Amino acid sequence: MKIRCPWANDNKLLTDYHDKEWGVPIHDDRLLFEFHILEGAQAGLSWNLILQRRDSYREAFDNFQIDKVAAYSEEKIEELGGSNPGIIRNRLKIRSTITNAIAVQDIQEEYGSFDSYILVFVDHQTI
Repeated sequence: MKIRCPWANDNKLLTDYHDKEWGVPIHDDRLLFEFHILEGAQAGLSWNLILQRRDSYREAFDNFQIDKVAAYSEEKIEELGGSNPGIIRNRLKIRSTITNAIAVQDIQEEYGSFDSYILVFVDHQTI
């Protein structure tokens, strides 16, 4: 029998996330960026709600391709905030996605990858 955190027993979506993704090391910059953005979208909301909308987020944000998201225009921000019920349409959260994509590009330039930056940062922390 698999040992599972109590929060993951509420529904299949949370159970699948817990069993297949939660706590699994990630070294792919696109996926790291995806989780970073989804965690920001989750602020003040439930993780279950964000997981329910995950596919819509992938579609709306070009599968979290960092360079594409970093190049989004004001028109794209308005489009996402106005007519996409599949994502959280808070304009500040949408805008932060673009700002974070630009920051990840800067990190990639300096450290070679977002993953390398995270590993360096974690290595310097006392846990």
